[in-house]
Amino acid sequence: MKNEEKFDMLMENGKVGVGMKKGFDNALYMERQKAHIAERISRFNGKLYLEFGGKLFDDYHAARVLPGFEPDAKIRLLCEMGDQVEVIFCISAGNIEKTKVRADLGISYEMDLLRQIDILTKLGIAVNSVVITQYTGQAAADSFANKLKARGVTYYIHRPIAGYPSDVDHIVSDEGYGANPYIVTTKPLVVVTAPGPGSGKLATCLSQVYHEHRRGIVAGYGKYETFPVWNLPLKHPVNLAYEAATADLQDVNMIDPFHLEAYGVTTVNYNRDVEAFPIVRTILTRITGNDKFYCSPTDMGVNMAGYAIVDDEACQDASRQEIIRRYYKALCDVRQGRERAETAEKIKVIMQALNLRPEERPVVTPALTKQAACAGAPAAAIQLPDGRIITGKATRLMSACSGAVLNAIKVMADIPKQVLLMSPQVLEPVTKLKTELLKSSSSVLKADDVLTALYICAASDETAALAVSKLPLLRGCDLHSTQLLHSGDESTLRKMGLNITCEPNFPDKNLFFG
Repeated sequence: MKNEEKFDMLMENGKVGVGMKKGFDNALYMERQKAHIAERISRFNGKLYLEFGGKLFDDYHAARVLPGFEPDAKIRLLCEMGDQVEVIFCISAGNIEKTKVRADLGISYEMDLLRQIDILTKLGIAVNSVVITQYTGQAAADSFANKLKARGVTYYIHRPIAGYPSDVDHIVSDEGYGANPYIVTTKPLVVVTAPGPGSGKLATCLSQVYHEHRRGIVAGYGKYETFPVWNLPLKHPVNLAYEAATADLQDVNMIDPFHLEAYGVTTVNYNRDVEAFPIVRTILTRITGNDKFYCSPTDMGVNMAGYAIVDDEACQDASRQEIIRRYYKALCDVRQGRERAETAEKIKVIMQALNLRPEERPVVTPALTKQAACAGAPAAAIQLPDGRIITGKATRLMSACSGAVLNAIKVMADIPKQVLLMSPQVLEPVTKLKTELLKSSSSVLKADDVLTALYICAASDETAALAVSKLPLLRGCDLHSTQLLHSGDESTLRKMGLNITCEPNFPDKNLFFG
């Protein structure tokens, strides 16, 4: 089976959001990105360590702000490069110890790393090894290492380097990078990636460049980071959406002063790369003896995204909507004690700079209006692919989101509102399962319960089957809830591909919320 066929079987690409025009040419992006990477490899005599920032899979942020961008563009590119590529994964021992969770998937970094290895292996992309970085004897890291060993995955241990990153004399020595084990690689492109930030990708790349040069191999380093887009204006909505997405990290986009000084050209980067560049340049100069290795953080980047924007206004509109979504997410995280108020305030400042209001998200006002019309009962609104907005309210039987989903697929299937899609004979045992066997304190059917019942009914009822056939059309649609969602609703709706926002309101006065 060809890699392209394997890819299509394993991956589900996103689609341009509701009401959005295509603004990004993914095929052009792939073509230019591959050419740029090939040029960079040739510059370093056929050996490049490429740090992959952001997400290797499922880059839905990019897909939302650049309508037409495929969420799995990075992994598709690696598939197309085939046997030229091998991958090294990094994970911080500290993140393993803290059971750091990838928020969009709800799984730990180490479990996501294993998931990514599985996918790459099925796609035929060579996985070299896993590097456990910043290891200081963490028991959880030892346990993970044992798990890798038991599953036949090669792993290496990197310990902290004294004086890192300022003591360059020690770092670029046998006691610094030289103390790290050398990872034998055989491909011209070595991708160094991780399940999340702070995983030690840069240090792993530089360590390998050091070892290669000690062996007479003129290997190079580069960075694949989609955002900020270096050749868009500093305050372009696409770049401001990146600031909103990383507000919790306090990242700030800024003009790259090194690039401006070296070339007289204005480009955009972000504070952490700009701040780290003098040290990175010094380390690379010390390793290679070449003080012109790179002149700026922008030079280090391999990013052709800006050249693939075909409708700038469409991307601006999409980015404004993403900023509003990020604002609602921050408000909800603050309400649940998972985030600082400063994060929401920072996004609010970005919105003010663009004259954005929360109600400019089309599904917000209809959801709030529905709630007011139903005597304050929780409500939800979904915008269909054709732009129509359908609402639903909470009842004693099901949640507001469940009701909105059922109403939406009825409308798309032209099924009269009064027609029941699920029979009481199916709903009753589902309710009993929740309350009697699973001991749920609530009999209200969440989205996963409703979908289970709906699919059972569809096996014998043509009307229910017709409604089920419309569910995939909700992928990429927007949904707004007037209250925070329980995990049974949120997880299912996200898996369906809905872009969810919520008002920062708890559904009741109970302290436990899950």
